[in-house]
Amino acid sequence: MVYYTKYKEHGKTAVAYLVNKAEMNMGFIIITNNDMVYEKYKDQYCVELYDCSIREVMVKVRDKIHEGFKMLTHPLSSSIKPNESLFKSIMISDDKSVLDYDSLLIIENGIMTCDKFNKIKYNIVYTDRIIEDFKLIDLTVLESALNRV
Repeated sequence: MVYYTKYKEHGKTAVAYLVNKAEMNMGFIIITNNDMVYEKYKDQYCVELYDCSIREVMVKVRDKIHEGFKMLTHPLSSSIKPNESLFKSIMISDDKSVLDYDSLLIIENGIMTCDKFNKIKYNIVYTDRIIEDFKLIDLTVLESALNRV
């Protein structure tokens, strides 16, 4: 019997617990820092929720790629630059294989792009409404990918 990690909310962070693969609609894993994505899909898909920046989401995806997972969605999807939003959701395969160099190159370039744009500092005050809007944008971008899977 194969078990997969699923994340359950515990305060502001997610806590892992094991579930049987048959209990989940598998094929991919969603790595996100967006609790709106987590709340919507936590019972349908394997969703890993992290309390971190967009860059840190990309680093977590890069680490998974090194383990043999393949990236299924682009880390810079949408026209919003990494320094203009707070949320990112990326889909990866749920099975390991050999290192996928295309995925690795894309995620490394995404991390470098984050670093480049993070040097540009804006004096933006993120109100609750703006934060919710960014969460919704990330969710909508993810849903467009889910409709194609």
